Amino acid sequence: MRLDKLTVKAQEALQAAQSLADQQSHQALEPEHLLGALLAQREGVVGPVLAKLGARPEAIQGDLDAALAKLPAVRGGGGQYLGERTRAVLETAEREAGRLRDEYVSTEHLLLALAGERDGAAGGLLAQHGVTPEALYRALAEVRGTQRVTDPNPEDKYQALQRYSRDLTDLARRGRLDPVIGRDEEIRRVIQVLSRRTKNNPVLIGEPGVGKTAIVEGLAQRIVAGDVPEGLRGKRLLALDIGALVAGSKYRGEFEDRLKAVLREIGEAEGRIVCFIDELHTLVGAGAAEGAVDAANMLKPALARGELRCVGATTLDEYRKHVEKDAALERRFQPVLVREPSVEDTIAILRGLKDKYEVHHKVRIKDAALVAAAVLSHRYIGDRFLPDKAIDLMDEAAARIRMQIDSMPQEIDEIERRVMQLQIERVSVARDDDPVSRERLAKVDAELTALQEKGTGLKARWQAEKDGIARIGAIKGEIEAARHAMADAERRGDLTRAAELRYGTLLELEKQLGGLETRLTDQPAQGRMLREEVDEEDIAATVARWTGIPVTRLLEGEIQKLVHMEERLARRVVGQDDAIRAVSNAVRRARSGLSDPNRPIGSFLFLGPTGVGKTELARALAEFLFDDERAMIRIDMSEYMEKHTVARLIGAPP
Repeated sequence: MRLDKLTVKAQEALQAAQSLADQQSHQALEPEHLLGALLAQREGVVGPVLAKLGARPEAIQGDLDAALAKLPAVRGGGGQYLGERTRAVLETAEREAGRLRDEYVSTEHLLLALAGERDGAAGGLLAQHGVTPEALYRALAEVRGTQRVTDPNPEDKYQALQRYSRDLTDLARRGRLDPVIGRDEEIRRVIQVLSRRTKNNPVLIGEPGVGKTAIVEGLAQRIVAGDVPEGLRGKRLLALDIGALVAGSKYRGEFEDRLKAVLREIGEAEGRIVCFIDELHTLVGAGAAEGAVDAANMLKPALARGELRCVGATTLDEYRKHVEKDAALERRFQPVLVREPSVEDTIAILRGLKDKYEVHHKVRIKDAALVAAAVLSHRYIGDRFLPDKAIDLMDEAAARIRMQIDSMPQEIDEIERRVMQLQIERVSVARDDDPVSRERLAKVDAELTALQEKGTGLKARWQAEKDGIARIGAIKGEIEAARHAMADAERRGDLTRAAELRYGTLLELEKQLGGLETRLTDQPAQGRMLREEVDEEDIAATVARWTGIPVTRLLEGEIQKLVHMEERLARRVVGQDDAIRAVSNAVRRARSGLSDPNRPIGSFLFLGPTGVGKTELARALAEFLFDDERAMIRIDMSEYMEKHTVARLIGAPP
């Protein structure tokens, strides 16, 4: 048999079999070594095929080790040689490849040949575990589909969708996706475009963090719930991973083969699959080596014919830069604009997500913290977008509280440090036998005993509070699991199980949760060592760490801030009360909504000699409004006295 007719994985299996025989001092390379090498392969087709048959590779390996131990070991002999049984297995594998009309001998052909070996231990072992040639043919038909082995790397094209995509509908069915709040209009628009006959490909366009991917996850949840038109019922929504498709494609044409395999599987599904491509602009140029075709051009025919229903997502800048340039690709997609939600909508989104984050961090998040996260992120974090920045604030604040719960309280830590210090001092003092040392030793022992008793009591209290918080978190997790099981039972039509969960399990768990939370909150705040609630102060502290703006300024309400505006400005600009009053009144009018929103808040002309505070008042105003005196554009007109210097303001002429 010619070795160049073996696929890369088959050659690796033969080399691994030789190494295994060498390690065990076996002179002849037997089929058992080959079977061991195939079982050890992490990637390839053998693992999925055995999984389809319900056979456990670990169990087969255990029996195989016993069979290998019975083979004769030869030390100090000649080189290795191919056993007669192994030679027969390779010839059978070549015949199996011809029977399946494959051009190369792959690992599945070797497994078929091993399973068909009647006399040897390898065939008997496989038969004991239900791996027979007939069962293998059936499993191979499921794993390979209509694919044939036409090149040395066929494994990349088997189960291509499973390798290079993520099933969002399956994740939604298992309750792994977060709830989607307040995006009903965009989801309806996506469903409407997907329901078209041709060019049924919506692309979600919006700024980073506004919730484009969440809209697609919301669509997956609706498909699972059956809350979609007839044309989308029972469909699978798969998120295609362009990075995984490109990664590791070393040779020319390898990427194209992978993408063709994905498209073939989507085509064979006959419209039952909707594809989601996040960061759609990465299609343009993906996999295009010199003289090769990029992913976008390979997808165009399928997109135009309506064979591939695809949902894309990208930012406005990337869409203009990459997709709009390619008019043929652009016309195959229907844009759906996703705007940043308002602060009120963001609060509603945070309320919907709160339970998931409480279960994950095992803390309680107060409603005031959610409001603060939306308001403070909108006001102070200008370089990101809602709801992403508000969700991150809530997440980080909850993680901080969780870290404090898991860490030892400062009071206990200080006692332990003092105990260690006294123990070192006691050892030192005990070496001397004079009266002063004995007196000091008695004092150290007394203090040490008192501190150890206090530390033991505090540790017991800390552990009890920690266990109580952990129990509350565990019950919340059980409630979440019960709700998911109830929704699943309702989908399956098992109303008896759904009623049992709703009116039995859930009510009992919620009763337990209420009792534990009441017991925890009844303890006086001063006597508690741990805090399990995330409040607005924690959110403000997180914003302060992100932005450097003091916490007290963040918690101060807008109304109080504006009421004290003159006082704040007067601290920096002394003796200019009229100017300060005029500026403050203009800002207050704008903030209260009494002025025209389409006009500037105010236009002020500060007149006066040098050094009286004109520029300082402008800086103070910037510092008051934006918490940074550098948050202003300063134009010094002395630099624009010449005619040509106007180009500095409006740009150079074309």
